[in-house]
Amino acid sequence: MQSNAVGWFEIYVEDMDRAKAFYETVFGVTLEKMPMPEGVDNMEMQSFGSSFEKYGAAGALVKMDGIKPGPGGTMVYFSSEDCAVEEARIVENGGTVQQPKTSIGEYGFMVMFQDTEGNIIGLHSMK
Repeated sequence: MQSNAVGWFEIYVEDMDRAKAFYETVFGVTLEKMPMPEGVDNMEMQSFGSSFEKYGAAGALVKMDGIKPGPGGTMVYFSSEDCAVEEARIVENGGTVQQPKTSIGEYGFMVMFQDTEGNIIGLHSMK
């Protein structure tokens, strides 16, 4: 059985409202609150949503006791039609561009940014 290398991702946050607003505005999406199982009261999740008919992995913002966001963790790359579009929204929404749109040759283009929670995230596009 062949599957995507990444099946799920979590981006850890300290301020869910701030992080949710940042990602919804930069990517033009609506995140959805995920219900937590009974007895789990130290965790909050906002899902990016998913479609099994489309390429890519599903994931969520996660606020959890004892888990801190920040640089140096797992690097997540979001797919984009043209990563310059999302790059233009990063700074005005509280993020910092770490590496502006850069050619990676035949593999397209990438942007690296720091979100409002201190996580380093990537963008990838073919144009």
